Amino acid sequence: MRHQYLERHSRQVRDERLFGDRMVNYIYSNLRESSPRLFAALTGARMSSLLAFVNYDSLLGARLAGGQDFVRACGVDLSECLDDPAGLDTPRKVFERRIRYWEVRPMPPTEHEVVSPSDSRLLLGSLARDSLLFLKEKFFILPELVGEDKRRWLTAFAGGDYAIFRLTPEKYHYNHAPVSGRVVDHYAIDGHYHSCNPGAVVSLAAPYSKNKRVVTIIDSDVPGGTACGLVAMVEVVALMIGEVHQAYSREAYDDPSQVLPGMFIRRGQPKSLFRPGSSTVVLLFQPGRVAFAPDLVENQRTPGVSSRFASGLTAPLVETEVRVRMGIGRALPASGGLS
Repeated sequence: MRHQYLERHSRQVRDERLFGDRMVNYIYSNLRESSPRLFAALTGARMSSLLAFVNYDSLLGARLAGGQDFVRACGVDLSECLDDPAGLDTPRKVFERRIRYWEVRPMPPTEHEVVSPSDSRLLLGSLARDSLLFLKEKFFILPELVGEDKRRWLTAFAGGDYAIFRLTPEKYHYNHAPVSGRVVDHYAIDGHYHSCNPGAVVSLAAPYSKNKRVVTIIDSDVPGGTACGLVAMVEVVALMIGEVHQAYSREAYDDPSQVLPGMFIRRGQPKSLFRPGSSTVVLLFQPGRVAFAPDLVENQRTPGVSSRFASGLTAPLVETEVRVRMGIGRALPASGGLS
């Protein structure tokens, strides 16, 4: 089954090129049932690192899938690059490229608008049963996602809304801050390295809360903040992702630093880098603190689009392609409700 998505501005339906689709389908449809031990090994840290080395670092990987070949196959726009494109001579360098985001990824001028953290394909959802966006624990289970022992955050985000940003291998792989605010918590949770291929996602129960991930809690209700309450930014690793490298920069990519509790981060600035491949970012919002853009909500139910996210769900879900720093919703005051 093919997988399609919508371009946001044109609303054109596009086919996604799914990398390694046959291998992923075999692993998640056949091997998972017939050889659970082998399946567990393939989605573990050691095998994921080995696959990443072979594909992105080794001489074999460079010979089989050189940087320029990958660029041509995927349609990567080299004119956006900050550094000389001639230096992008391996797939890893293409994945970790820097762009002139301040020029090629404009941001809404109002500080009270939440922005996309990534060049990605977006789905919206809600943990509230009375919401039209409610999806029953398909992509994640909240306590697993943020940590069973994080009672404060479990209470804060219970019944709230969320956005899932799925990065594909050809995308720009820096993640940017979705809101302005003060970091109040930052921690990593160990886990597996499951694929983020749509077919793999729908075959598992709540895969994003089973993968290795980094959680950053941002209080945006502070002076200079976006004013949409607490926001959890959960960066989820995937097959062949070795790490989420924290590298917050106040200007351009200058002086990157670790993300630490107490620091103020500004909306739209680089926060982290996935190394390498495709992965996912999940944003969690408190109940009634964000109103998602109407076009993004409408796009999810577009008829006639072939989406693998229809499998195992009560209704088809269509992703919208968004760009980093693009507005996805507006902040609501603490007494407001979802519009």
